[in-house]
Amino acid sequence: MNTNILTAREKEIFELLVLNKSTADVAAYLNISEKTVRNHISNVMQKLEVKTRYQAVIELIKMGELSLE
Repeated sequence: MNTNILTAREKEIFELLVLNKSTADVAAYLNISEKTVRNHISNVMQKLEVKTRYQAVIELIKMGELSLE
């Protein structure tokens, strides 16, 4: 059973954020707009009920959705 909270694209974005990439870096790397990156980040923050992208990263690590490796 797949219980992942993130879509594939959201996971891609947050994996890049964990590597200390900026919104602009992520957008350029994935060939999407910065607005699209911000929308994905915002969607994840809403799902997790957190106020910052940093809180989202911490929660995703705790949930096993992301790792620091």
